[in-house]
Amino acid sequence: MTAEAPTILATSGGLVAGERSRYEVGPLTHHAVELAGVTGRAPRVCYLGTASGDQPQGVRDYYDAAQLAGFAPSHLQLFVMPNVPDIREHLLSQDVIWVFGGSVAGLLAMWELHGVGEVMREAWEAGVVLTGVSAGSICWHVGGTTDSFGPRLRPITNGLALLPYSNGVHYDSEEERRPLFQRLVADGSLPAGYATDDGVGVLYRGTEMVGAYGERDGAGAYWVERGPDGAAVESRLDVTRLPD
Repeated sequence: MTAEAPTILATSGGLVAGERSRYEVGPLTHHAVELAGVTGRAPRVCYLGTASGDQPQGVRDYYDAAQLAGFAPSHLQLFVMPNVPDIREHLLSQDVIWVFGGSVAGLLAMWELHGVGEVMREAWEAGVVLTGVSAGSICWHVGGTTDSFGPRLRPITNGLALLPYSNGVHYDSEEERRPLFQRLVADGSLPAGYATDDGVGVLYRGTEMVGAYGERDGAGAYWVERGPDGAAVESRLDVTRLPD
C-alpha cells in the first residue's frame, strides 16, 4: 500500500509526552500514517535516528510509542554499521519513514556516505510517506537553519531538495530561528520556503504544499519569501487542527 502521490509531512512535532511510555505518537505522525492508506494490517513505520547518532534510548522510545500506536515498527541505524543487510530493500518495503531530530548536518553526511538520500528519493517517488521532526523536516528541503555546528544557528543548504523550498523549524520556540530564516531568504542564501511553529506540520503532495496541520492550539505555519524591496515577507497560513 502506498500514498496516492509522493507525500511528505514535514513537521516541528509528531511526538507527545506519554502516559505509559516516555513518548507517544502525536496527531501529526498519526496523520502521516493515515496518508499511507494502509488497510487490513498494521502500517509499517520505520524510524531513523541518524540525526541523534542512533542513540539506543531513542530507538527504544520509538518502539514503545510505535507499538502502543499499533504500528509494525522497524528502524534503520547507520552507527556503527547499518543494522539491515539492504538499506534500499528495507526502506522501500515501508509504508511510512519517520526521521527524528538532532544534527541535520550529521544526518545528511551519513546519508550521503551510505546512499540513503538516493533511496529516500526512490521511496518518495514510489509512494512511501516521508515524515519527521526538526532535522527530519529540514532534510527533505533545500535547507534551513540549524544548530548542527554550534549553539548559534547557521544556515544549511545541502538538503536532499526533494522539495524546492527552504524550511524553518521550531519557529516560535527558539528566538533566533525566525529572524535568521527571514534574513537568509531575504539575502538569497535560501529560497523561499515554509516555516512551522512547534506542533505544526506542512503537507506536500509531489512538490506542492497542500495544507498545514497542527496538534497544538494557536501554533502557526508560514510562507516566507523575498519581497520586491529585498526584505523578507512572511504570510501566515491556515492550519487545520488535528484531533488528539
